[in-house]
Amino acid sequence: MNLNPLPSVILEDAVRQLSRLPGVGSRSALRYALHLQRCSEAEVRDFADAVLRLKTHLHECRHCHNISDTEVCPVCSSPKRQRNIVCVVENIQEVMAIENTRQYRGLYHVLGGVISPVDGIGVGDLHIASLLQRVREGVPDPVEEVILALPTTMEGDTTSFYISKQLDGTQVKITTLARGVAIGDNLEYADEVTLGRSIAGRVPFNR
Repeated sequence: MNLNPLPSVILEDAVRQLSRLPGVGSRSALRYALHLQRCSEAEVRDFADAVLRLKTHLHECRHCHNISDTEVCPVCSSPKRQRNIVCVVENIQEVMAIENTRQYRGLYHVLGGVISPVDGIGVGDLHIASLLQRVREGVPDPVEEVILALPTTMEGDTTSFYISKQLDGTQVKITTLARGVAIGDNLEYADEVTLGRSIAGRVPFNR
C-alpha cells in the first residue's frame, strides 16, 4: 500500500530502502524507520554496522557454499560430522532448518536454487558442477551417500532427477527425504519434528 507524501525527504528515502526488504510493505517500513529515528545514535550505528558486515564479512564456504564468516564453514570444519554423507539443499535457510532438527550429522551442499527454465535458472547458474566434482573426486572427503533434500515441487524434482542421472555409474548411494514433507512445500517451512522424521526415514531416490 502506497503512503501519502511524508513530511521529510529523508524519512521517505529510509522508508523506500526498508520497503525493498522481502515481506516489508510501506507501512511496516515507516514503522521501522520511525523506530530507528527514536533510537540513540549509538544504537543506529550498531544496526548499520551489523547490516554492512553482512555484505563485507560474510561469504560462501569453499566446500559447501553455506554462508560463513570463514573460508570453511563450521559444519565442514567440524571433526564430529559424518563426512561421507552430503545433504543437497536449495538454500542456506534449509541448512538452518535441518540443523534445528538435530537429526542429521553429515555435511551439506547448497545449490543456491533449483533448475527453473521459466525463471531463467539453468544448471550453470547453480552449484551443481562443484557438487558433482566433490562426489566424483572425493574432495575434501570421500562421499558414500548423497541425500537429495530439495523442495517437493516440479522444479525441485527436476533438479533432483538431473543430479541423480549425472551420478549414474558411481558407487554413491542416492536417497531422498521420506514424504513427511508435503508436496509443494519448502523445507524451511516444515516443522522440526516432521523434517527430522523425514531425514531419519529417508528412502532410496527413484531414478
